[in-house]
Amino acid sequence: MSSDASGPDRRSLRKMRAARTLRRWAGRLVPARCVLCQIAAGTLVCTACQHDFLPPAPRCYQCAARLLSAVTPLCGHCMAEPPAFDRTFALADYAPPLDGLIVALKYRQRLDLARVLGGLLAQRIAATTNLAHALHGSDSLVVPLPLSFERHAERGFNQAHEIARAFVQELGLPLAGGALLRIKHNAPQEALKLSARRRNVRGAFAVRADVDARTVFLIDDVMTSGSTLHEAAATLKRAGARSVTNLVLARTP
Repeated sequence: MSSDASGPDRRSLRKMRAARTLRRWAGRLVPARCVLCQIAAGTLVCTACQHDFLPPAPRCYQCAARLLSAVTPLCGHCMAEPPAFDRTFALADYAPPLDGLIVALKYRQRLDLARVLGGLLAQRIAATTNLAHALHGSDSLVVPLPLSFERHAERGFNQAHEIARAFVQELGLPLAGGALLRIKHNAPQEALKLSARRRNVRGAFAVRADVDARTVFLIDDVMTSGSTLHEAAATLKRAGARSVTNLVLARTP
């Protein structure tokens, strides 16, 4: 009786394993589709979409705000009031179609897009020699920007952590997922005027890892005023971090 009952189970198990293997090899053999235009391209984003939607642009070295030209490395705001972080790398502006992917991830629970977006960020960073070299340094630490417990419970996940997981997997790096903790639940930043945002996040973070003399890379989805990342960077530096670099998908113009 037991052998007869287990026969169909074994066959079902073999079929499931065969199907998984087929899907895995199909993913390797069939060209990937561009996530933006859905045309087979063999890469996450095709050359045409890279040119149209993710073009290199002159940006402030420190906050990644768009500059009119690359003559000066810093924007006027960073020169007048330098933030706590040392550098910001942004994949592109927060504009279509990238903004749609980020919104779908955050508010429609499209967690599959975290892998796409994290991989895309990793590919662009890998092509940026100085950043890639620093990321693979022995003193580097990749840290996702945390959510408060309340916000995490409400959303069910932290989009920055999901993006960071895909990012480090693509580059073969460890992830310090719990190095930074958000200990203060604030009103959403987007609901506040720019002048109130820095006050809103003051004292919001605590460090839970040894960051002394470390080069920290903070990963987040969107940077708007930079107030949250400024507070996170200030907290990390008070704990001894040597430098803090922001790696974000999008920068609000």
